[in-house]
Amino acid sequence: MSVRDYYEVLGVARGASAEEIRRAYRSKARQLHPDVNKAPDAAERFAELQHAYDVLSDEKKRGLYDRLGHAGAAAGGGGGGSRYSWSSAVEGGPEGFDIDDLGSMFDAFFGGRPGGVGFGASAGARAARGSARGQDVEAELPVPFVIAARGGQEAFRSPLDGRTIEVAVPAGTEDGARLRVRGAGRPSSRANGKAGDLILRVRVSPHSLFRREGGSRPGTGLDLAFDLPLSIAEATLGGRIAVPSLDGPIDLTVPPGTPSGRRLRVKGRGIQASDGRMGDLYAVVRIVPPDPAMLSAEQRRQVEEIGRLTSNLRAGGDWPSAAGR
Repeated sequence: MSVRDYYEVLGVARGASAEEIRRAYRSKARQLHPDVNKAPDAAERFAELQHAYDVLSDEKKRGLYDRLGHAGAAAGGGGGGSRYSWSSAVEGGPEGFDIDDLGSMFDAFFGGRPGGVGFGASAGARAARGSARGQDVEAELPVPFVIAARGGQEAFRSPLDGRTIEVAVPAGTEDGARLRVRGAGRPSSRANGKAGDLILRVRVSPHSLFRREGGSRPGTGLDLAFDLPLSIAEATLGGRIAVPSLDGPIDLTVPPGTPSGRRLRVKGRGIQASDGRMGDLYAVVRIVPPDPAMLSAEQRRQVEEIGRLTSNLRAGGDWPSAAGR
């Protein structure tokens, strides 16, 4: 314990009245309490302040201290005897602790007394102890693409104690979203204090076919898109083909003469968010030519014939003419 003069610790003169000592203590307690003051020596200075107030607020202890200094205070039980901390003070503390001190400090630390009225020591103790939260803990949560899109439960192993936590993933959850699990963070350092929260940043795994579109960032939004490989015949003649969706295969109509890159829309078959909004499904056409090595002589002749029918694809405009080459 520090051997500094107790009047110096409180910042009052030796002839200070009991009220002046109490006001000085209340003022300095607001500044030095470790819940407010994050300086490395805050806890030590607050304990020193409490010790000085314990002595000077008691008439008998103060008299001994005034006559004999720290040795007299220790002999009287003040210099090295009963001490109180913030937690012991709110639970009743040593004799002579004024409940008004507790009320004032509660106002300073926690924004006012419950209900705006005075309270007894037991009520103040519950409020002060219960107001301290443990620290939040942040981590990453890998989530499969379909779980993020459709919603569901995903298991997460806590880095604090190794226990498995079932995390509710809302439908339409995007990569980078933050999910909060209340009370799964670090426990409070105070009795009956609330634990902090577990904050999980979602990392959505890519899908083998689908990608998300329509959001503010790539890979986000409620629309789903996938590449649709079509043969030249399918793209030229059109038809109905089976394509994937989150709900299973569906039939898609391919219009005749569909070019590569066209987006074929299936309304309302994208991702449905937890608030009811619904995205669409887009099939992006990719025409796949046949392997030339697999063509017979007759098939090659037929392809060449088709080529002659579409030989004017690059005619006009700034395209160079075949005659000018």
